[in-house]
Amino acid sequence: MTQSRSQGPAAGNAVRGGDRNEFPVWEQPPCSVPGGPLPTEQFKLISQAYEVLSDPKKRDIYDQGGEQAIKEGGSGSPSFSSPMDIFDMFFGGGGRMARERRGKNVVHQLSVTLEDLYNGVTKKLALQKNVICEKCEGVGGKKGSVEKCPLCKGRGMQIHIQQIGPGMVQQIQTVCIECKGQGERISPKDRCDSCSGSKVIREKKIIEVHVEKGMKDGQKILFHGEGDQEPELEPGDVIIVLDQKDHSVFQRRGHDLIMKMKIQLSEALCGFKKTLKTLDDRILMITSKSGEVIRHGDLRCVRNEGMPVYKAAPEKGTLIIQFLVVFPEKHWLPQDKLPQLEALLPPRQKVRVTDDMDQAELKEFSPGEQNWRQQREAYEDDDDGPRAGVQCQTA
Repeated sequence: MTQSRSQGPAAGNAVRGGDRNEFPVWEQPPCSVPGGPLPTEQFKLISQAYEVLSDPKKRDIYDQGGEQAIKEGGSGSPSFSSPMDIFDMFFGGGGRMARERRGKNVVHQLSVTLEDLYNGVTKKLALQKNVICEKCEGVGGKKGSVEKCPLCKGRGMQIHIQQIGPGMVQQIQTVCIECKGQGERISPKDRCDSCSGSKVIREKKIIEVHVEKGMKDGQKILFHGEGDQEPELEPGDVIIVLDQKDHSVFQRRGHDLIMKMKIQLSEALCGFKKTLKTLDDRILMITSKSGEVIRHGDLRCVRNEGMPVYKAAPEKGTLIIQFLVVFPEKHWLPQDKLPQLEALLPPRQKVRVTDDMDQAELKEFSPGEQNWRQQREAYEDDDDGPRAGVQCQTA
């Protein structure tokens, strides 16, 4: 593709031996950003950013006073207030946006039981965090002993720009080898005895976590500004993530509680009374009306006995009970008593027996037997497995 270049004296002026390169402004530059070429004004801003980065003097001015100091505004594009801002967006450069940051957030998991989420609880959590050293007040050493790193000019990063083709440049950003990213250095003899020049010390912090009624598994509790401290940085947050343990009786579904309850066949047919201990240690009496048949797997519910609704207590969800009917063991009733039981139960279905019917007797079945049979059939169907009826060819 052919591009038209501006014909000013700076166009294509590649200076060797460490002098500053001049990057021409193209009206329709090639761009690797998805969506095609950038608008001309935005490309001009990128070019201005390159010019600032490639000129150490202009870069120092920008570091001290920003875009107003170098008097190169980003007019014409409301999305970017300065050429360095658009540069940061595309290349993650070391401009103002990189300096205006805060400490990292710290995430901790807090194990809670279903009872904790039902009743609410306050738990203490011990954290290790960095705090500003009080002895040196976060300086790292004696007053006046801290000097800006001469290699990176206090930025902590070294940025190298090299031209890789006509009108194409590449930015390489590395941690400064002199100050190891600190942007400054302190003589070993002048370093603080308490923090050894690191400006922060490790400290144990106890925080109280208030788990409110109705909170959920995975819900986050935020402690603003309780993260690690760093000089000239706003501390990050501590984020507590609730991790609910499994419960032996109840499962939670939103605001509802689900449980399974075993009942005998006689209870399923004739009614029952059962006690149930709730998550707040109350005793519920669960009653089935006499003559109300409960089938295996049937669901019943108790209103307002589920989980408390978060921020809306004492409102609660629903307690849902699934009934599992336990049938008697084999031969639990003598043969001579069976007619009496049958007389009490609904009549069995009558079947007309004819001579052309085949008799089939029910046998005990084991799922393991079926698995073995399926494996054997799969082996016989395999191409490498033995096949019946295959004979050797004879002459």
